[in-house]
Amino acid sequence: MTEVATVARGGQPEAAEGAETARGVRIFRPLTDIVEGADGVTLMLEMPGVAPGDVEIELERRVLTIRGRAAVPAPESFKLAYAEYGEGDYERAFTLSEDFDQAKIAAEMHGGLLTVKLPRAEAAKPRRIAVAAG
Repeated sequence: MTEVATVARGGQPEAAEGAETARGVRIFRPLTDIVEGADGVTLMLEMPGVAPGDVEIELERRVLTIRGRAAVPAPESFKLAYAEYGEGDYERAFTLSEDFDQAKIAAEMHGGLLTVKLPRAEAAKPRRIAVAAG
């Protein structure tokens, strides 16, 4: 799997240079952990403020694009004095090898963490070959 986006440094999501959505907010590349196992690969993307219904995942020509629209609540009775967390949406793209079963890709969002499971295709899984005595 080849990543199209770059990884942020220092634990903060990285804003895409000059990128803005149609609604006028910045686009961040969410911090992502990639875990590989025998059955496939799992992507874990931090997307705080994004509800499950606001996540869009597309797979086109082996490019997996993940987008999340953040809904940042603004308290009515408070005035923001200082903010370290920037408002914005999230977007990240990965180029997948042909080793994955595209029909079985699954995603789940819980508590601002999006988990995307990419199972290996049966043909790509390693197998043991028995050696017969001659």
